[in-house]
Amino acid sequence: MAEFAAEVYQNEFLSEGATDVHAIVTVTCKGAGSAGSAGGAGGVAEIIMVDTSGSMSGRNMEAAKHAAQVAVDQILDGTWFAIVGGSHVANRIFPYPNARMAMVQMEPGARAEAKRAISMLTPGGGTAMSTWLRLADQLFATVPQATQRHAILLTDGKNESEPRANLSAAVRDVTGHFQCDARGVGSRWQVDELREISTALLGTVDLIADPNEIAADFEKLMQASMARGVASADLRVWAPQGSQVLFVRQVAPTVEDLTHRRADVNPLTGSYPTGSWGDESRDYHVAIRVASKPVGSEQLAARVQLAVNGEVVSSGLVKAKWSDDESLTTRINPEVAHYTGQTELAAAIQEGLAAKASGDEATATVKLGRAVQLAQQTGNDEATSRLRKVVDIDNEEQGTVRLKRNTSTLDEMALDTASTKTTRVRR
Repeated sequence: MAEFAAEVYQNEFLSEGATDVHAIVTVTCKGAGSAGSAGGAGGVAEIIMVDTSGSMSGRNMEAAKHAAQVAVDQILDGTWFAIVGGSHVANRIFPYPNARMAMVQMEPGARAEAKRAISMLTPGGGTAMSTWLRLADQLFATVPQATQRHAILLTDGKNESEPRANLSAAVRDVTGHFQCDARGVGSRWQVDELREISTALLGTVDLIADPNEIAADFEKLMQASMARGVASADLRVWAPQGSQVLFVRQVAPTVEDLTHRRADVNPLTGSYPTGSWGDESRDYHVAIRVASKPVGSEQLAARVQLAVNGEVVSSGLVKAKWSDDESLTTRINPEVAHYTGQTELAAAIQEGLAAKASGDEATATVKLGRAVQLAQQTGNDEATSRLRKVVDIDNEEQGTVRLKRNTSTLDEMALDTASTKTTRVRR
């Protein structure tokens, strides 16, 4: 049975008149088991969405077909599954279009037939990812007993066959129905489109530069999904009467703002979706604004809990103590400082690349310079390495940089997609 534990890292002391309380809450899960282990057979569903538009012709299509077959091999027996081919329309590739069932449970015969159906995929048409998401949603709806639903989406191009508003509307409509990891192969797709999908659907977005790497990525994604024995969990934040929850963010392993995803449990408690869990640890940054109290006062600023199927399985307390001792109130908690910098780093990279793309080199230089500085301060060596492919760094500590000329599109996309990946604080 899965066991959860919560640890709180903060500086509890506030100066006279101060109101804002920040804390990092680390939630750890152990003994999650494999997908479906908690809910019994038939409680898990997987869909693989493969771009079959005309731009996938050649090497990309062959690599994608192989990758989808590799992913099928990782799906555990008993899992409901389907394969979708996506162009300007979405088609159910397996189960075959004339099959009675929209999704079938994995077993040796179904696995072999699914791989055969995948081998017959042919490229053609445009790209309208809203149709892919809506078909996946319809397929998942046919197996209501599957409470754990996950999809993989692969594309190599822009969503050019429909207005962006169509994609955004589809994302809104399917949010909360399933999780989705999105992958782009090559350099012709748009990071912001796949990030919109993956962020809303509690998944990840990443670049696959070489088609030969799709299979390994798909294998890893499916193995991770099959290792999540907890179908879904919610982070709950209680704050006292008269206080305000400023924000709730996941800050490790990636930065995801959950603030706008709040659902009220009761007037003082909000619930924030975290998706399914395996054996892992995640960090959350919670900020609460409370009414200022006289020096010497103490109060509970927040109670942060993780709930599975409505049952609280771990809890941590965020406290506030007012003091006139500057040695206490000016102390910066290292966990809070680290993840505040990591969140700013992600924003600086994305804003800098957007400015560069629009031709605003001055803003791009300032933003990417700040990113270099933050990467150095937070010890994010991977971000520094990626930044070096886009800017020449004169001084890391001061964030002095020069934009490189003729940078590779793939290098910029790699920096963008990795911007939300964080390094854990060294404890």
